[in-house]
Amino acid sequence: MATINVYQQYFKAECLFNGKERHGVSVLLISESESGNIRYEVAVNFFPHIADDDYAITYDAYLSKIVYEASGRRSRKKEKELLDGLRPVAEELAAKINGVIDWEHPLTSARND
Repeated sequence: MATINVYQQYFKAECLFNGKERHGVSVLLISESESGNIRYEVAVNFFPHIADDDYAITYDAYLSKIVYEASGRRSRKKEKELLDGLRPVAEELAAKINGVIDWEHPLTSARND
């Protein structure tokens, strides 16, 4: 199985999970392909971010949702469509644990593959 982070970016965020405050979130669009099938999922991972250089990721506040699954392979056109709809899905996931993503304050530049 080939797994690729098509998109990843860190943002300021607010979330209280497992008794710990989280002030950062990693937002991802992940592609997984195997045996002629492709699947894309959106994921959010809230982490403490207690200092400007703190990117220590914890995986207890990780949520994901499959947004596309079919036979085929990676498609730049499909990935653009999915990226255009990424924010509402990420916000939906964040809301499940009362998290809020501050889209206006990115902590890093976007990484696209």
